[in-house]
Amino acid sequence: MTRLRLALAQLNYLVGDIEGNVAKIIATAQRARDELKAHAVIFTELAISGYPPDDLLLRADFIHACRQGLDRIREAVKGIEVIVGFPQQYDGRLYNAAAVLADGQVRLVYHKHELPNYGVFDEKRYFSPGEASGLCLMKGVPVGLSICEDIWHAGVVEQAVNAGARLILNINASPFHIHKVGQREAAVHARIAATGVPVVYVNQICGQDELVFDGASFVMDSHGEVVLRAPEFEESLTVAEFDWDGDNVKPHAGLLTPIEDESMSIYKAIVLAIRDYTHKNHFRGAVLGLSGGIDSSVVLALAADALGPENVEAVMMPSRFTSNISLEDAKALAENLGVKYSVISIEPAFNAFLEMLKEEFAGKPWDVTEENIQARCRGITLMAISNKTGKLVLSTGNKSEMSVGYATLYGDMAGGFAPIKDVMKLKVYQLAETINAIRPVIPQRVLERPPSAELAPDQKDEDSLPPYSILDPILELYVEQDRAVAEIIAAGFDRKVVERVVQMVDRNEYKRRQAPPGVRITPRAFGRDRRWPITHGFKP
Repeated sequence: MTRLRLALAQLNYLVGDIEGNVAKIIATAQRARDELKAHAVIFTELAISGYPPDDLLLRADFIHACRQGLDRIREAVKGIEVIVGFPQQYDGRLYNAAAVLADGQVRLVYHKHELPNYGVFDEKRYFSPGEASGLCLMKGVPVGLSICEDIWHAGVVEQAVNAGARLILNINASPFHIHKVGQREAAVHARIAATGVPVVYVNQICGQDELVFDGASFVMDSHGEVVLRAPEFEESLTVAEFDWDGDNVKPHAGLLTPIEDESMSIYKAIVLAIRDYTHKNHFRGAVLGLSGGIDSSVVLALAADALGPENVEAVMMPSRFTSNISLEDAKALAENLGVKYSVISIEPAFNAFLEMLKEEFAGKPWDVTEENIQARCRGITLMAISNKTGKLVLSTGNKSEMSVGYATLYGDMAGGFAPIKDVMKLKVYQLAETINAIRPVIPQRVLERPPSAELAPDQKDEDSLPPYSILDPILELYVEQDRAVAEIIAAGFDRKVVERVVQMVDRNEYKRRQAPPGVRITPRAFGRDRRWPITHGFKP
């Protein structure tokens, strides 16, 4: 009986930081060898370059630097086999590759077969597909290599098993969205059902612009049972043990981290995304406008948890329409979190704009124009603080508002990152409950009072929008599921409401194109996912 010990390296990389990524890989491999006594260590897809490198892959100097990084790992690590992802230029083509390194040699290079080209993925823009199977012996165990999308389709795993593999290694850079862990495990289960061979699935963790990667690496045995699962949203180096009797590989039971529920996974995803976006882009912290409402309250709590309260600033910017309740709740939240809190009235700036524009506006009634001026006064204030302090401005709009354009361009949409941009309004409330379950910081009144932009007397969101209990399900059908108007009406929604919502979504694409990037937590987010023309004549 042969015992094989594999270390699953679930790490956080920085795209393009080849030197830093290589140093982390070398240090982790040495730790896996010396402390964990592993025979091999498995890193993730394109670990050397970071994922996704996007158009960096079009640069010859970038590809050359990645190859040099691979050579440094090969030369530095002895006494343990290393499986690591990198972009390989070979015979005039670029491949998404995995190398097996052992004692200064490149034993095998495998090229990814299945190149995803949907949703957030554009791999056919850069890579050519591989054809050969990746089979090698590790301590006498016949192991087949695969990369991410390869496991989601029949073919690659079956090819490797037919070539003799009795254990499949699948290295990944699989981005998070709600319920993704279960979907991954179901895809792997399908491959095992067809082949009867266990699978080791290794994923990275990090925030990368709009994407967040959640880890949750796992081992599934030949019966389709998960026998090991690494934590979500945390770096880890986990050892999996296997017995090989010459015919079959049997994994041992190991660490089995429970899957987070939906709201907690959203919370952890956004916290990781804020932390990585802020730190990796070298901001000195974060600043946001705190209104006393649910959205800004949730974003402030997330930012404090991500960066530490000492690195977060909340600015209340009241106007003549700001209620005392909002002032009280904003101050209470800031004190509960321990963040820096400032009150800067926008009345002087607002009055200055009204005076400046009085001749232009003469004879015209007060309308949304004056509301937008207030929002833009706040945007200017926050951007000025950002310029002075080096802090990142977090915008606080949710997906419901972004969908229908219930936001002011260059006003409350101003900022460098939008943490809840992909979170519908009703889920924002759920997220607030999750935050308060960790520690009660958001005042209960914030969760109970009707949402309002407070840009006009006694204003409520429902003065301009359908109730969120109606709006959010319509948006889910139209934006996330691409359902036709007739289908949405058939699902039980009022025709006039549906047609109005769809019109609002379509005509506000120009706003969304100018919004800051935000965390993707659904399978269909604005940005990399949903690419809608601004100018078009289609009537859904």
